[in-house]
Amino acid sequence: MHRDHPVLPFLLTFAGVGMLSLMDAFMKGASLAIGAYSAAVWRAALACLIIAPFWLLLGGRWPARNVLKLHLLRGTVSAFMALSFFYALTKLPIAEAIAISFIAPLIALYLAALLLGEQIRREAIFASILGFGGTIVIIGGKIGREPPSEDVWLGLGAILFSAMLYAYNFVVIRQQSQVAKPAEIATFHGGVAALVLGLGAPWFLEWPTTAAMIDLGWAALLTVGGAMALAWAYARAEAQALVPIEYSGFLWASLFGWLFFAEQVTLPTIAGTLLIVAGCWIAARAPTEQSTI
Repeated sequence: MHRDHPVLPFLLTFAGVGMLSLMDAFMKGASLAIGAYSAAVWRAALACLIIAPFWLLLGGRWPARNVLKLHLLRGTVSAFMALSFFYALTKLPIAEAIAISFIAPLIALYLAALLLGEQIRREAIFASILGFGGTIVIIGGKIGREPPSEDVWLGLGAILFSAMLYAYNFVVIRQQSQVAKPAEIATFHGGVAALVLGLGAPWFLEWPTTAAMIDLGWAALLTVGGAMALAWAYARAEAQALVPIEYSGFLWASLFGWLFFAEQVTLPTIAGTLLIVAGCWIAARAPTEQSTI
């Protein structure tokens, strides 16, 4: 594993999460216009079309069988993860959907230990607890403000399902990044997801409007950029160290939700964000040689 860049993986993870959070804002607009399914299919297909030529120009070759299995696995998991998440965005504010999904990094922390054999540091656990505590504060603030409607319950169910898939997705990213380069990972990520979701196209796919296509185009570009940034970072740092940086997605989501949809930030949101930032800071500073449990 590469260890030449002690800080850069954290910076790229932060930037990658930001790009994907901005992508969520564009996808919310597209999903509201043409439905979550159609938006997910078009985004995956466009993302593949954008990155595939670069992968080929860089000398891309058909992957070995063991690598292809990882591409197929992650593409399939990501397809349903994205579909359920985009559906949740049509029912919940972006920032709150992101906050609830933060249960995924907490689960992924222990999956990394179980499936990848990584040692869990005390600092990494404490960072995740802080971040998760921040999301509880945010969710509690929402429930305290208004009784949940049917749409809210549907959104919560979708985001929890997506979060479970997202947790496993973290582990697969880690495995992928050890055997494939970012351009290859991004190409198969979009291509496999488009093929898997495309199986339902004859019955459910809608042609996008001009406005929706613009949103989808930006979303596809941001998907490629975010995926490549995360693939590079996960090849150079342990999953348990980078996972808490995912909590910074709430900061990005709060900004983009306000800019795109005039979603307001409440006091519980600010309090939860402070806990999340503290967790990210602790994870970024914790050296690998410190004590484990």
